[in-house]
Amino acid sequence: MNHKPEESRALRSLREVFDAGRPLTYIKSAEEHRIVQLLTDAATSFFQPAVPVFAWSLTDGLRRCDGAGKQNPPAEDLSPRAVLDYIAKYDGPGLFLLKDFHEPLREGGEIRRRLRDLYEVCFDRRKFVFISSPLQFIPDELTRSIILIELGLPDLVEIFAFLHSEAPGIEAAGGKVDLSDKTLQQLGRALQGLTLDEARHAVRRAVAQTGSLGTDSLAALLEEKRLLVNRTGLVQYVADSTKLEQIGGLETLKSWLTDRRRLFLMRDEVSNDIVPKGVLIMGISGCGKSLSVKAIASCFELPLYRIDMTEIFSGRHGTPEYSFAAACRMLEQIAPAVCWFDEVEMAITSAENAGEQGRLFAFFLTWMQEKSRGLFVAATANSIDLLPAEMIRKGRFDEVFFVDLPSDEERVDVFRIHLLRRGIKPEAFNLDRLKRFTKGWTGAEVEQCVVSAMTTAKLEDRELNDDDILNATANIVPLSKTMKEQVDHIREWAFDRAVRASPREAGR
Repeated sequence: MNHKPEESRALRSLREVFDAGRPLTYIKSAEEHRIVQLLTDAATSFFQPAVPVFAWSLTDGLRRCDGAGKQNPPAEDLSPRAVLDYIAKYDGPGLFLLKDFHEPLREGGEIRRRLRDLYEVCFDRRKFVFISSPLQFIPDELTRSIILIELGLPDLVEIFAFLHSEAPGIEAAGGKVDLSDKTLQQLGRALQGLTLDEARHAVRRAVAQTGSLGTDSLAALLEEKRLLVNRTGLVQYVADSTKLEQIGGLETLKSWLTDRRRLFLMRDEVSNDIVPKGVLIMGISGCGKSLSVKAIASCFELPLYRIDMTEIFSGRHGTPEYSFAAACRMLEQIAPAVCWFDEVEMAITSAENAGEQGRLFAFFLTWMQEKSRGLFVAATANSIDLLPAEMIRKGRFDEVFFVDLPSDEERVDVFRIHLLRRGIKPEAFNLDRLKRFTKGWTGAEVEQCVVSAMTTAKLEDRELNDDDILNATANIVPLSKTMKEQVDHIREWAFDRAVRASPREAGR
């Protein structure tokens, strides 16, 4: 057998089956077209000379599907039992795909018995049988004979090959194609997390909108990805390009992220011990926790996916344990990425009983230790005293940051950022005088002040001025006053339990 120098994760799984000489394999996946392509690639890459590939279904019978030989088997329309007999009698090596064969397996002992016979007949004869199905059903008597492969989502190697295969058709139709190394990387990242069929639809939609496949089509690809990934309900693709410089203050956190970015980009070259695993960001509501997570994805040049804990505990997707595990497995398949667990304390406190809560928490801790090095976890929490000590201890996350109320200078910085975001030059305003009127404000309250001032100016059909912003401060009662006891409790709790995301201000 020959091995390609670079193989996709899926093709590598098949190679391991052939290297081990396992004659029976169950592939759990709904992507039949992709399975056929993988087997066709394997037949030419791993065997010299190439072996034929056949596919069977209850509706189409048995067909030669690798394109190497157009002839079909002598008996095309075969029953489930008859196709197993045909494989047993087939003279020579070959790969046989049985589509949706989980249904015949349910019918009775005759099919199961014949499959067990096939194990002996095909062993060491270069004949391999693959059962494909979106459902997993392996009878007890076959569990020791069949190896299970859960075909995950395509990795970048497979996506790159797909994009190259699509290029000729696009060019033949008059479209422009740019598959330079840099563009190919961007397109691949944009499509990661989709099946190949979904990626094909996304590419065609993008080409229809832009007339090309390249950097111009990235926006359309990302929008299609958002729609497709979000439909699961458990994982949401967050298309937000917030940059570190768009966050006011939090200089300690920013510096830490900038340093760790370099290590994360080197993750395949350095020891797993020093590859950044994630951060826990806790603090007062409205002070920039969510914005910081979005900036992490931008800083690390990775897509951002948010785990919706409310959906996980809704019961619409099964038990919370099953839903949580399914969401984490999906994230593993679409790595590298930033994984956002919003209000992570819900995973600890929302379980219906202590046993369920303990199992879910134990799974999360284990997953944090064993997850792919291409996943960076960013968890946020509001009710920080609900978090168990096991979660916030050193080694679980790389660092635990506390986002406090912004200092005087940070609030001025936040004012500048929100004015700039709305196309207003901050130099035209005396922002320093707002310091004493906005003591104890959160960043969200600063933003609302800017919005309120802009609203007043717009209603009066004039430009925004200093007095509009100053007057707007009188209409906002900050959270630090309305919820003083709760805010004080959070700050006291975090005082010696977390690293401050901002340098400590004098007097605080």
